Amino acid sequence: MPASGPVQGPVVNTLQSATEDALTDAARRTGLKRTELEVLSAEAVTWSDGSLGCPQPGMMYTQALVPGFRIRIRAGAETLNYHAGRRGAPMFCPAERVVPPVSGDASI
Repeated sequence: MPASGPVQGPVVNTLQSATEDALTDAARRTGLKRTELEVLSAEAVTWSDGSLGCPQPGMMYTQALVPGFRIRIRAGAETLNYHAGRRGAPMFCPAERVVPPVSGDASI
């Protein structure tokens, strides 16, 4: 049986790549230019479970510590929160769902 194409492995993020992805999404989401956005904080953290600090009501999550990143971006008067694991793209997390990480490892 022939292969249908290359198998893509999980994306492994660095803090820098996760921050760049978050800035790109924030610009798209707000309609602002990237130069109008300010990274308030970008840090490596440990999330308490698979929700990556942004649980959705009614969902169940893996109960294990997850290394990842927390990025906060100022867009005008608004602060946007992005959470990520070390694998996969950062996700926007509405302020009302933000749960702090278990620990922060390195702030920039």
